[in-house]
Amino acid sequence: MSVEINNHNMDPWWIAGFVDGEGCFSISIVKNNTVRFGYQVFTEFVISQGEKNKTCLEEIMAFFGCGKLYVNNRSDNHNEPLYRYCVRSRDDLWNTIIPFFKTYSLRTAKSNDFEVFTRVIEMMTKGEHLTNEGFQKIRELAAQTNRRKARGTDDAL
Repeated sequence: MSVEINNHNMDPWWIAGFVDGEGCFSISIVKNNTVRFGYQVFTEFVISQGEKNKTCLEEIMAFFGCGKLYVNNRSDNHNEPLYRYCVRSRDDLWNTIIPFFKTYSLRTAKSNDFEVFTRVIEMMTKGEHLTNEGFQKIRELAAQTNRRKARGTDDAL
């Protein structure tokens, strides 16, 4: 794994700091009756911002050269759509996002979430999520992240 940057106009340390405050390394276990254990491991790297900061997300997406921008026309008190920059591809997570944050370290408690996220992606890359033991280990790891929710129950997490 090596960091390959597509856009050198942004300071990578600024991006790391921005993600420390506004990003998320998400590990969800969602009900899916079509997979082996009835639940699917869903990983994604996300940065969310209101519409007024959409350009910033576009620049970060160009910097990494992967992921997509999604809009959620929320109906809360913010009076603007919410944009989410999401990287879901395991290859992009493993080859771009993870090496970046190994080089440009997070400085808050979010660094723990990143380490757990990295371990889960590594396990999935090796196919360990397809075994009962590996799947259970991923559930345990996911429970150590910031969200601290039970994983693999009847609710989508």
